[in-house]
Amino acid sequence: MRIRIVVVDDFGVVRDGLRLLLDAEADIETVGEAESVQEAVETARELQPDVVLLDLLMHEHLTTDRIPALRAAAPGASVVVVSPLDDPRHVWASFEAGASGYVLKEASADKLLDAVRAAAAGSRYLDPGLGARIALDEARHEEDSRTDQLGEREREVVRLLSLGHTCIEIASALGRSPRTIELYRSRIMEKLALETRAELVHYALEHRLLEPDEGDRGGAHAAPIVRRST
Repeated sequence: MRIRIVVVDDFGVVRDGLRLLLDAEADIETVGEAESVQEAVETARELQPDVVLLDLLMHEHLTTDRIPALRAAAPGASVVVVSPLDDPRHVWASFEAGASGYVLKEASADKLLDAVRAAAAGSRYLDPGLGARIALDEARHEEDSRTDQLGEREREVVRLLSLGHTCIEIASALGRSPRTIELYRSRIMEKLALETRAELVHYALEHRLLEPDEGDRGGAHAAPIVRRST
């Protein structure tokens, strides 16, 4: 059984190119095409394909919100988004709308064919190049979330520790006991999933925590830290 495809793109030359590529494969055939999403819904309803190749950006509009309509028109069809946009937000939006694959227009023919076959088999497919970017984006988002968990005083302790001050010096400046600052430090390291001061310094540099918060400028009532010579 061949994988039956409907190609959706607002440019005829793109549709022609995709048809040539797909029909050259022994296990794939193009059974229909459309130049608008509305036409795609009607074509999918009539032909009941296995896979719909959907251009994400047609007539200068995103087609993400029409993926559910395509799925409803052809319940047995999977939607593979072919996109000129590599922003992870569009990837997530497409998958959340019901897409089974996301391939960049700049991808190789092999990647597109892999996406078609994976979708037809009931699997998800994400362009490998995008996968790495999304993983990095998720890691950054997770780190930002950890930073957001820090309170104002914890941020100040991070800043002072990263600048090389001891817990005793920080305690004196903030009007706290050294034991309290030690507890702050332990809690901060646990929240940020860090183990060493070097990691803390790197984290503070990455997240620009070495400058006092705007709310702390002149308002934290912290005494200046003075290092005593020995």
